[in-house]
Amino acid sequence: MQNRARFLYIGDIMGDPGLSLIESQLRTIKKTHEIDFVIAQAENVSDGRGCKLDDYNRLKKAGVDFCTGGNWSLWQKEIWPQLSDPKQPIIRPANYPSGTPGLGWKYINSVLGNVLVVSLLGKTVGRDSNAKLENPLKIIDGILDEQNDIPKIATVVNFHGDYSSEKVVIGQYLNGRVSAVIGDHWHVPTADARILSQGTAHITDVGMVGALNSSLGVKTSLIVQRWRDGVVNTNSLEQNKPWQFNGLIFEVDIDTGKALSAIPLNLIFD
Repeated sequence: MQNRARFLYIGDIMGDPGLSLIESQLRTIKKTHEIDFVIAQAENVSDGRGCKLDDYNRLKKAGVDFCTGGNWSLWQKEIWPQLSDPKQPIIRPANYPSGTPGLGWKYINSVLGNVLVVSLLGKTVGRDSNAKLENPLKIIDGILDEQNDIPKIATVVNFHGDYSSEKVVIGQYLNGRVSAVIGDHWHVPTADARILSQGTAHITDVGMVGALNSSLGVKTSLIVQRWRDGVVNTNSLEQNKPWQFNGLIFEVDIDTGKALSAIPLNLIFD
């Protein structure tokens, strides 16, 4: 019986370039790296804002097993029923206030066993800096306590936020209690992927999938106009290649739930 599972966590998928890259490259990447589970940050899939139902279905068809969430997760109301359905592999952050549509944790059910996946939102996340949020540390404590008796081969926590300090601290806070803590939202991969002392894979930010020569996926020229000249404009995603594919491959001992390796995946496609 297989006693290890290999995961690929994919950074924020930015619009059509990111989605097209997932559709064209993911199956090859899965085969090359012998991936058992693919988890992807899907809050920016539909033109940078949320995830429409059609795009969600495209991700699943392309080989994504589970979609994590962030501050744009609720933007597309058509995805709310899927967010609220325990059997649909997509979540929003778990520390939104009680009564918010959707669920913040769900399981991947597989022949290898159950995988618990949780999304959390940091205190400071761009436009939602003043949003009313529950304390992420208390929320994850509650989830882990509640799910403690459910058999599982791994627990994967996604932390979506701006502060590197929060992303580092929650990794250490959950060290030994979960299989992986993966930060995203920056869209810029950090160089600190590692296994923490008690067997938790951690990276401060995993990066994104989308246009390389851009401002986090957005056309750089628009940001320059806004920054230098005070122009009031709206974001438009860069479409031109090269495109980048950022992720983290980590292996888990399914008997202990401890991570055995954490290797960044940073690819460029012209």
